[in-house]
Formats: sequence, C-alpha cells, structure tokens
Amino acid sequence: MVGNKGISIWFFIGSLLLIYGVIITAANVYEMIHPTMERQVVLKNINFGVWWGILLLIIGFTYFYTFRPWKNKKTNK
Repeated sequence: MVGNKGISIWFFIGSLLLIYGVIITAANVYEMIHPTMERQVVLKNINFGVWWGILLLIIGFTYFYTFRPWKNKKTNK
C-alpha cells in the first residue's frame, strides 16, 4: 500500500484554525468599528480578540501549508 496514504490530521487542524482565525478576527474588527457595549471592558484598548485571531491565522496557515496533501513528495523506489 505505497500509494494509499491518508491525509494528515494536522491538515484538518490547520484548516479549522484558519477558519476560526478568520471568524474571530472579523468579529473583533467589526466590534472595534461598531462598538455595541454600553459598559467599557477594562482592557478593551489592547484588542485581545484581534491578536488572538491573528495568532490562530498564523498557526493555522503554518499547519495548513506544512501538511497539505497536494505537495510534491519524493518517492523512494
């Protein structure tokens, strides 16, 4: 079974992290543009949600790119 190699679970984890990163970043950027809270959060000025989303995007893209199933692999014959 040389040619029947499955897709790595890390590729799917990278895909999920990319999706979550996009959602979290977009939601927090929208919250920065259109604030809806009546009361101010204590450390809102550091925009932790945006930074967390960007971190998930970076980690997700790293896993997605590293473990992509369509990359060229050398086969040992």
